[in-house]
Amino acid sequence: MYEYRCKSCESTFEVNRPMSASGDPAPCPAGHEDTVKLLSMAGIAGTAAAPAGGGGCCGGGCCG
Repeated sequence: MYEYRCKSCESTFEVNRPMSASGDPAPCPAGHEDTVKLLSMAGIAGTAAAPAGGGGCCGGGCCG
């Protein structure tokens, strides 16, 4: 899943495509061609933020 921003109408939108096609152009839903791919940290932060002990937040002892 990749997030893009349209330079013409300033909307953001997502496109689900394989990594091999990540650099391909992605027109916005309104049909504008001038778009830019945004840097998303969701996938990186999601795996790096997991506690080392596993089990999510409560399994790691952070729940009260």
